[in-house]
Amino acid sequence: MLTVAYLANRFPSAIEPYVIEEIEELRRRGVRVIAGSVQRPRLDEALSARCVPEVVLQPLSAVILLRAMWLGVRRWGRISSLVARIVFRGREGPLQRCKALAHTWIGACYAVLLEGRGIEHIHVHHGYFGSWIGMAAARLLGVGYSLTLHGSDLLLHGVYLDVKLESCAFCLTVSEYNRRYILQRYPRVDAAKVVVTRLGVDVAERVVLPVASVRTGSDPLRLLAVGRLHAVKDHAFLVRACEQLQDRNVEFECAIAGDGPERRSLESLIRKCGLEGQVILLGHMPRERMDSLYDQADVVVLTSRSEGIPLVLMEAMARGKIVLAPAITGIPELVIAGETGFLYEAGSLEGFVDRLLFIRSLLIPSLLQGHHPHSANAYPGNVSAAERPAQWQLDWVRHAAWVQVRNNFNRGKNLESFGDLFIQRIAPQTESVPDEDLVLQQI
Repeated sequence: MLTVAYLANRFPSAIEPYVIEEIEELRRRGVRVIAGSVQRPRLDEALSARCVPEVVLQPLSAVILLRAMWLGVRRWGRISSLVARIVFRGREGPLQRCKALAHTWIGACYAVLLEGRGIEHIHVHHGYFGSWIGMAAARLLGVGYSLTLHGSDLLLHGVYLDVKLESCAFCLTVSEYNRRYILQRYPRVDAAKVVVTRLGVDVAERVVLPVASVRTGSDPLRLLAVGRLHAVKDHAFLVRACEQLQDRNVEFECAIAGDGPERRSLESLIRKCGLEGQVILLGHMPRERMDSLYDQADVVVLTSRSEGIPLVLMEAMARGKIVLAPAITGIPELVIAGETGFLYEAGSLEGFVDRLLFIRSLLIPSLLQGHHPHSANAYPGNVSAAERPAQWQLDWVRHAAWVQVRNNFNRGKNLESFGDLFIQRIAPQTESVPDEDLVLQQI
């Protein structure tokens, strides 16, 4: 039985359901997966996911730390090139170098905790510090390692990614944009080992759009944003856009579902803009309540500064919702402007507001939700012929959004592809990796 250690920064995590899904997919295929977490998971998330990691690295006992130090001494030749890279090469600052040395030690701890379990490969999800830990552990154990890169871990916080990418057996990433970025920025990386594996969501066999209702200018435009309240998600941008809508006397309601470190600053900004009655921070919402939130929204908006390809957009589009997102990174691979949704220039408040007003102009003279565009009785008699083109445009966008997710971002299909790829990539190396230590030391 193939045995793989799968490490995440924190496992399980409510905002990273794909980690659990990938582990379950591998287990369905008969792979023994030892799930690990660098940080101790939150109890509520572990209970909700009904799974716990078999290996947790923080906090570490003194005994494990001492055993790890001794392992590092005994197998120094396997990690000496990593330490040399940290100390003598690169442009990283002193703090980053110190952290990398600490993460090498934690990697030795991870190796100690995995010893005797028959590990043949280590996979790390995300390119943050956990990927260095997994890489160091793999070298000490004499096995291969791989990693998955999403968005911020590649584009904003790519510390020591040159070493991680050159040393990995293969790298999975979620978009063609990411793959191009890796190959352009890290030209020494073998292009054949950087592979796109898309995320996905569950898609109903047929989307059923709600019964239509005629909109008027007095009806509020209902906006929904879903995501953790973190600076990279830039919900402050959304609040400032809502202030502009208010200045233009546009009726609107904006709900933001999610929690995080930016909550207090957002509450302060909402008060400062006088939007207490129009912009609501809902906090963390249970998954079972998300259907209702999506159903009530006219437009699902995203204002992030950096992303992979967000699940929230896939979830909205799978429900036939109109989405508005920045034209950054891999998002245009999902949201095709004017066809499966709408895009705006990242950072352009005017562009974002203009797109919202354009969508609103299509909603007001027509039906809000519409029927399937192929339906013979799609439109009631009180909608004039002049009004129908706008309605048809939104109906087609909704329908095309659902088709896009069904065909290209389907959870079931993409997990199958992930499982096939993962096993194919690992199988050839499992017998040869121990003999490749000398090669690894030269990377």
